Amino acid sequence: MPRVTETAQHPTTLDAATVARRILDAMEAGSRADFDAICHRDFYNHEQRDEPPEARGRGPATAYATALWLRDAFAELRWEIHQVIAEDDLIAFHCTMAGRHVRPFVAYAPDGSVDEAFPPTGKRFATTQTHWLRVEDGLVVEHWANRDDLGTAKQLGWVPPAPIYLVRMMLAKRRARRAR
Repeated sequence: MPRVTETAQHPTTLDAATVARRILDAMEAGSRADFDAICHRDFYNHEQRDEPPEARGRGPATAYATALWLRDAFAELRWEIHQVIAEDDLIAFHCTMAGRHVRPFVAYAPDGSVDEAFPPTGKRFATTQTHWLRVEDGLVVEHWANRDDLGTAKQLGWVPPAPIYLVRMMLAKRRARRAR
């Protein structure tokens, strides 16, 4: 078992579980104020490269933009935490993300343009993820994730795509580009 510190500067395992649950509650249904309360002003998401331009950069607003992006595509979005560990200023947790694909899910290129658009399938998914958070002054300042994106894509019918779904993807991408 990793060493768990119990100073005011470093989270305990209990504190870590609270931080993990708070950030996931904010992702599920939180307001901008909820993100301001949990994310440091210099918050940085290392996973932002495929996200919309408003989710890139630093600060709580970028975390909130990520939540809105996910909530737009996936209804009934929720995370179930399985394990949480803490060491020094790091928190890691293993969880399952679940939801239903109800609107187009748009992935973005490094320049912020639309890269891919997956039209809604109405299907449900539940896949595992591991998230890493660095905490500073009691607030989340950095985030990394390892996700089973292939598992999600298979459950949603994105992979392997049926020919008709490829046509729907092309049309969804065109609409997303126009909307941008």
